[in-house]
Amino acid sequence: MILRIYQVAFWTFFASTSAIYFVGAFLLWLFTLPFDKNQRALHLYSCFWAMTYVYINPGWRFRVERRDRLPWHGPAVLVSNHQSAGDILVLFGLYSPYKWVSKASIFKAPFLGWNMSLNGYVQLVRGDKESIGRMMAHCEQWLDRGVPVLMFPEGTRSEDGNVKPFKDGAFRLSIAKNCPVVPIMLEGTGQTLAKNALDVSPRGNLIVKVLEPVQPGPFNGDVAALRDHVRGLIIAELAATRGVSPPAPAAPPA
Repeated sequence: MILRIYQVAFWTFFASTSAIYFVGAFLLWLFTLPFDKNQRALHLYSCFWAMTYVYINPGWRFRVERRDRLPWHGPAVLVSNHQSAGDILVLFGLYSPYKWVSKASIFKAPFLGWNMSLNGYVQLVRGDKESIGRMMAHCEQWLDRGVPVLMFPEGTRSEDGNVKPFKDGAFRLSIAKNCPVVPIMLEGTGQTLAKNALDVSPRGNLIVKVLEPVQPGPFNGDVAALRDHVRGLIIAELAATRGVSPPAPAAPPA
């Protein structure tokens, strides 16, 4: 009963504050649009908005490690493992300028989705080849403007917390634009916000760790090799965080 009361209170607070935060987002967008074409200010405001729901939970421990590895200027492709809907909240905690790649259906959600549109985040319909093509073109436009993009290369959330196979898109972008891939390891969100996102736990240990950027040059255009190397780095870091023996990550070509 106490858990259910907590969950109802959390989602009630989420819904009511989203309406208020969106008003602020819209006003900020109007004010900054003439001189902030990349919506950097609005994105940072959105980071604070999202992190509110982490800060209000006294039972959630949250930390970001090695934020200094994130690019503040210039193109980069940020990639993260994907455990739950909570990943979105904690990745906003990077407070770094980037554009999300997200399901098109989320953009239709009141307040949250509308704010995503104002930010110029990138829409994707999974499994739709035309949508995938538009997504890649939109990402390239942001990268050409020196704005990083953030993607979940697994494509969908992991059921068991283990890292699923990666899709190629993020790594094709990195090679095509000759910009680094920045691997990001997430842990704890699968237990805190399960795949059924209504089941919120009052306790959680949420970790975001930014790994060393990977330059595409040594991979000589080999998308699969870059993809597998980055996936191996995230798997190894996740295993180390869990205190188990990690597999050896795929080495870059000699």
